[in-house]
Amino acid sequence: MTDLENDAARPDPPIAMDFAGAGDGRTNALGVLLLSMADDEFVIGFSDSEWTGIGPLLEEDVAISSIAQDELGHAQALYTLLAELVADGRDADAIAYDRPPEGYLHARLLDHPRGDWAATIVRRYLYDTADAARLEALVDSSHRPLAELVAKIRREERYHLMHVETWLERLARAPGEPRDRLIAALAEMAPDAGTVLSPLPGEPALVRHGIIGEPFDAIEHRWRNGMGRTFERLGLPALPATRDPDRARADHSPAFRALHSEFTMVRRSEVGATW
Repeated sequence: MTDLENDAARPDPPIAMDFAGAGDGRTNALGVLLLSMADDEFVIGFSDSEWTGIGPLLEEDVAISSIAQDELGHAQALYTLLAELVADGRDADAIAYDRPPEGYLHARLLDHPRGDWAATIVRRYLYDTADAARLEALVDSSHRPLAELVAKIRREERYHLMHVETWLERLARAPGEPRDRLIAALAEMAPDAGTVLSPLPGEPALVRHGIIGEPFDAIEHRWRNGMGRTFERLGLPALPATRDPDRARADHSPAFRALHSEFTMVRRSEVGATW
């Protein structure tokens, strides 16, 4: 099967976007990539912002709020790049807020609710490590605005990863309830960990045009090898295969629908409000 046939065989993303100049598949594929990355950052940023004022420690209250703010900033920058491809005049705010819940393209891992602190650490660790692998594959992207943005995002994300790695070690090595809660959260979320790196519609075009350095399957394989070494060292259960990978960014949960209602509240009550 040719690349163009592969492009046609993949299902359309769960939102209709009108991308200018999409005749060869490049622009459409780039748009789906940007949308998936932006939605990932947007959803985890808003979800983690729910800890503001109720963090387990004062320092963590400040840290998680700062991390959430960074993620929302990354989302805004990615939506802005996406808006440049959209031919219908929508700006970053409209793309971010004016969609129904089923129109979002974030990974199923991020559909899990905030939960307790251990659940938040597990979700963030699984996401941050997978996102780091994805960003690494975009460092030399042929789409220069994306490559330049990725360089900036990586400088900030390295501190997010250092923070969550410290917490994972702390909870994994703590006897009793902390470790038990960590393992329980892993059992719930680990089957969805790989959804961050599941193949996207139009992936062959992304690789063919040099937008991403390699297929997502190869990125995920390398990420899983690194995760396996870390989990073995900490005595944690190995990551299972991705659950229902063909629906990795669809069928969003009631928890996300509730979050969507919250983060669109101002936009719905004040038409034209910006962030």
